[in-house]
Amino acid sequence: MGYNLQVDIDKSSGFCFGVVYAIEMAEDILDNEGYLYCLGDIVHNDEEVERLTKRGLKIIDLDVLKNLRDEKVLIRAHGEAPSTYQLALENNLTLIDASCPVVLKLQNRIKNSHDDDEQVLIFGKHGHAEVIGLQGQTDGKAIVFQDLAELDNIELPSKFTLYSQTTKSTDKFYHIKDELLSRGYDVKANDTICRQVSNRYEELENFVVNYDRIIFVSGKKSSNGKVLYDVCKKYNDNSYFISNVEELDQSWFAENDKVGICGATSTPMWLMEKVKSALEQY
Repeated sequence: MGYNLQVDIDKSSGFCFGVVYAIEMAEDILDNEGYLYCLGDIVHNDEEVERLTKRGLKIIDLDVLKNLRDEKVLIRAHGEAPSTYQLALENNLTLIDASCPVVLKLQNRIKNSHDDDEQVLIFGKHGHAEVIGLQGQTDGKAIVFQDLAELDNIELPSKFTLYSQTTKSTDKFYHIKDELLSRGYDVKANDTICRQVSNRYEELENFVVNYDRIIFVSGKKSSNGKVLYDVCKKYNDNSYFISNVEELDQSWFAENDKVGICGATSTPMWLMEKVKSALEQY
């Protein structure tokens, strides 16, 4: 007996332009040269990384980079700290820089704030690739925090400049800003959240309310995946987070359900298509 599910993919889901740009750059070089080094996962999606490694992408970390000479290395959309560029010069490496323009602009603003002797606070995820690059603009002097409670044990100056990782929740950023102002700090706040990410909140809201079930497809490491999944859950309680087709569970569905599929800015369209095909088999 078939479930006869009606399945749609959210048109606004899938790669943001920063990721598209990085992957197209990688594919061009792989087509021509057969292999390419990439510093860190090109995108926070294991399935897409696997597809590209099969084509010759070699994912390396900083330790490997230190011993690499005379090669081409891709800098992914998340960006890098100045020390990485310095190392590349010393090792005669050619950097293929696919840093997202939104991230580059933010790096530049943070560097200017630091050069002006402002104390920089960054609302972001500890150890996240983008955040490491941002903190590098301040010689590691910026204070990174994931939530307000972390600031309780830190002696903050009376005046500071607040920035945000580009994929954080806008609501949370403004909540943090207001809370710090109410505690009497002089806060210069810069909303540097990517509009391609924040516009998706609204698009998702409008999408998920039309379906009986929502399947949200994203890598576990994706920061913006967590944020966007929370939006789905908020507006449709029957939302499920999966990273690959194997994680689908038939017991989630009932006959004739309308199912919506959506994903993070790091979720490839081919993966959402694969999930759609699997559901149509039920």
